[in-house]
Amino acid sequence: MKMIFDTFSTPLGEMTAVVQGDALCVLEFSDDPERLEQQLKRFGAYEKVTKANPLKIRGRVSAYFKGERDAFTDLKLDTGGTAFQQTVWRALQKIPHGNTLSYRELASNIGRPKAQRAVGTANGRNPVAIIIPCHRVIASNGMLAGYAGGVERKRQLLTLERSL
Repeated sequence: MKMIFDTFSTPLGEMTAVVQGDALCVLEFSDDPERLEQQLKRFGAYEKVTKANPLKIRGRVSAYFKGERDAFTDLKLDTGGTAFQQTVWRALQKIPHGNTLSYRELASNIGRPKAQRAVGTANGRNPVAIIIPCHRVIASNGMLAGYAGGVERKRQLLTLERSL
């Protein structure tokens, strides 16, 4: 199976996109190559092909950073994941641009109010950063915590979304 890789600059650092066929499978900040490899394990063996701008991902990410809220609306995703993870990821996509929810609120929203830790784990396994907005989830006390791209990057993403 061929996997198309593209690494490009964003205002918050390099990102790597991985595409298979007509779907985006992974979009991660590039400073943690082990995380990227972990995300790709679900595909087993693959052939890595480097190609600039598959699915016009560079323009879509650029549009997001310019405040275009619909930059990813028609982008097909292949996130994999368990049924529970997919439920959490769908709920994340319902958090309005610039808003936040606590892990407790997110767990409650999916009908699993005692599953805060499981929700946090699923949130952390999101393979498509910024598209499925896991950065919009915060601790119950309002503190920023638990973002694979780093808490400072999470702060910057929220600041960006709130300013547009």
